[in-house]
Amino acid sequence: MRLIGLDPGLRRTGWGVVDAEGNRLRHVACGTIVVAETGALAGRLAELFRGLAAVLDRYAPDAAAVEETFVNRNAASTLKLGLARGVVLLAPAERGLPVYEYSANLIKKSVVGFGHAEKRQIALMVHKLLPGADAAADAADALAVAICHAHHAGSARVWADRELVRETRR
Repeated sequence: MRLIGLDPGLRRTGWGVVDAEGNRLRHVACGTIVVAETGALAGRLAELFRGLAAVLDRYAPDAAAVEETFVNRNAASTLKLGLARGVVLLAPAERGLPVYEYSANLIKKSVVGFGHAEKRQIALMVHKLLPGADAAADAADALAVAICHAHHAGSARVWADRELVRETRR
């Protein structure tokens, strides 16, 4: 299964693609979509959408995972991040992909083992778990989202398979 992890931002949105087979992960690609800092908000959101569309078209993932937004003290910044996050959720959903959302703490726990890990620790573990992934900060965060989803989706499949076995034995 090919997964894309997305770390939303209006100026910088990280993305990371991994292939997951059982409990094995392989880095495919990663990067950052950089949007102009100036200009009309609608145009900047459209630029983000086009960038995501190009990544989705190129790597054809089977599912997307997105980091949930934390509430910022600055209401205007939080609103703009929410708008960007809406675009990040829309782009894969518009292509019919299932989209999963994970909190920052769960992502950190899944990758580092500690819910309040620092960005440096996340990047270090991403590089350990995905050899050859030379990812900058935003892309490393996105790969962490993909890793988190791979772990949780794998666990969900195991539990579903066990339930199916129980049902067939009845």
